[in-house]
Amino acid sequence: AHQRILMAVKGGASSLSFLGSSFIVLCYLLFKELRKFSFKLVFYLALSDMLCSFFSIVGDPSKGFFCYAQGYSTHFFCVASFLWTTTIAFTLHRTVVKHKTDVEDLEAMFHLYVWGTSLFLTVIRSIGNDHRLGAWCLTPTGRTRKAVQFITFYAPLWGAILYNGFTYYQVIRMLNNATRMAVGMSDRAYQSDARADKKAMNRWGYYPLILIGSWAFGTINGIHDFIEPGHKIFWLSVLDVGTAALMGLSNSIAYGLNSSVRRAIYERLDQVPESLRRWFPGLKSRGFQESELVSL
Repeated sequence: AHQRILMAVKGGASSLSFLGSSFIVLCYLLFKELRKFSFKLVFYLALSDMLCSFFSIVGDPSKGFFCYAQGYSTHFFCVASFLWTTTIAFTLHRTVVKHKTDVEDLEAMFHLYVWGTSLFLTVIRSIGNDHRLGAWCLTPTGRTRKAVQFITFYAPLWGAILYNGFTYYQVIRMLNNATRMAVGMSDRAYQSDARADKKAMNRWGYYPLILIGSWAFGTINGIHDFIEPGHKIFWLSVLDVGTAALMGLSNSIAYGLNSSVRRAIYERLDQVPESLRRWFPGLKSRGFQESELVSL
């Protein structure tokens, strides 16, 4: 009964993440004005989240082949997801702090880094592991195999969290200093723009919290399972499965639904015929600033 509940929670949360990530992928494919390098990284992040959520939904623990396919694919794309967040943080840091303009030339290196690392960690996790079928696929048994899971997933995950946090701290600190200097030397008209920049910087500060919120309970549950493998805490497992499966939805809201996407959507709504517009008075254009990433 507990396994059925966990599967239902994971399936429902993964479905929400799949829809959110698919929406960002669809926006990138439909709206040509979004195909800038900064949003291209968001597209790769959403694509990884979409595939991670998809394989979480289609996996069936009662069928061995599909379960193994789900486990390896989910691990690969979930690792790729949090690695793409480090490339976004790196791009911001290199642009704002280092004052470099060559980030677009590094796209091939980003792909090699993300997909290569994800494949390497997935292969390492699969070697010599005899996984059992449980509430989710590829559940490791034995302390050695659980230690391998920590090495191939949770260790790089928290490394990415620390890197993102440190990077965004440096970016926000530098922009705060630049904003204070600019406001002190500018007129009142600029101060409203400075407040908008401040809002964008505050938003960046929440990005590392997405990974923490998505995987904190999973980390705690994994540590507890390593220490006391025979004692499961059901409510902790529910939080573990639910928050991890919502990572794609959280990323799509935080990274994807920025001002550029909203503006592109409202520009398309402006093209709706007047006959339909009378039936939907809420379909009116809005003024948006450039995307927080594009403006840099």
